[in-house]
Amino acid sequence: MRVIAGQLGGRTLTAPHGMDTRPTTDRVREALFSILGDVRGARVLDLYAGTGALGIEAISRGAATAIFVENDRSALRALRKNVDAFLLIALTHTLPERVARAAPRLLAPIARSTVAPFGPPFDLVFADPPYADVDNALAALELLAPALAPGARIVLEHATRQPPRPTSTFLTERSRTYGDTTLAFFTLAPAPSATADHNDAEPAPGASAPPAVQPDDGHEHGTR
Repeated sequence: MRVIAGQLGGRTLTAPHGMDTRPTTDRVREALFSILGDVRGARVLDLYAGTGALGIEAISRGAATAIFVENDRSALRALRKNVDAFLLIALTHTLPERVARAAPRLLAPIARSTVAPFGPPFDLVFADPPYADVDNALAALELLAPALAPGARIVLEHATRQPPRPTSTFLTERSRTYGDTTLAFFTLAPAPSATADHNDAEPAPGASAPPAVQPDDGHEHGTR
């Protein structure tokens, strides 16, 4: 494994031995960042961080900071070696715990003051859970919605054969499949109250009614 591009491009990432950690492949990582485009200045949250490859790639490409959440001991050792080797201690913070525990703590005032230099709010969130935990990962992301900046982008990696359940918290921008792996790209959905207020508002006196919405001709659809 290596850092694909940016200031650290070409540097080798330490990875744990065995099958407990499933790192995102170089090919998929390269495609992911090609889709994301410019990440300069972003505050990154890397859930199920493993070796830290996604968060480190983002920093290499100009992201401001990254918080890593990982509880597997062998993955943590590799992650910390990578942070030390690339001199990223000042730009990163590692939470050595389960995502389900870290998510609510990141919303708590005391925890937020501890990680304040690194976020929230987060501009970019990666979640690369064990494939069997994809719905738990989505639940953690939903819980973290208040910690996301306006326009934040979320990338959830999941097994192609096991897509995540539907969610009203996020809008699916796109999804891309690479063999057994699929990347789902989300943004925050508009607040329901704002949408309801807009729809229920009475027209101002003298204002003409809005034009009727034409039926969709079915020619353009988002990737499923």
